[in-house]
Amino acid sequence: MQGPRLACFDLDNTLIDRDAAFREWARWWCGEAGLGEDAVGWLAAQDNGGFRPRAELFAELRQQFGAAPSVESYDREHPLFTRADAAVLEALTELRAAGWRVAVVTNGGVVQQTLKLEHTGIAAAVDYCCVSEAVGVRKPDAQIFAIAAERSGAVLDGWMVGDHPAYDIAGGRNAGLRTILVGDRAGGPAADYSVQSVLEAFRIIAT
Repeated sequence: MQGPRLACFDLDNTLIDRDAAFREWARWWCGEAGLGEDAVGWLAAQDNGGFRPRAELFAELRQQFGAAPSVESYDREHPLFTRADAAVLEALTELRAAGWRVAVVTNGGVVQQTLKLEHTGIAAAVDYCCVSEAVGVRKPDAQIFAIAAERSGAVLDGWMVGDHPAYDIAGGRNAGLRTILVGDRAGGPAADYSVQSVLEAFRIIAT
């Protein structure tokens, strides 16, 4: 294969600590709504890492506590609580300087994911951000990685790094990429490597 190789990264709970940002948003929103720490704890317990549908989550929140945000307001507000570590942004920059094309490949809606990418500075640190709603295909479909490769100017050869075996690791394998699992979530194919921090993944890719 000719051309730059591709390093793909998931966004939530890979490049950023999405769950911590959700807890911060929940504490802020519950304070604004006049709800206490019991509502904050309930939201954190019911969130399921962002995989529970927001409409369902907020409908039950309203039943339990008498108030809930709209999905639309959540999509605009939650990203403002996300952040990327300076070391992660530096590692993305160094990977590109070493000749890699770097893409974020994330399942989710355009509004929320784009705001996260812009707010954290990740959008400016990578070659392309591939949001599933924007391209019409989701991980683990191999096509989303082909799109990321084409639009970042890379060949479809390299790595996929993420925290979800059934989406990130399965998707990377489907696309013929080597894979690195961040964290210890179960429920999918085994990755080539498993690490506890995305910074460890950068070191593996660089070797």
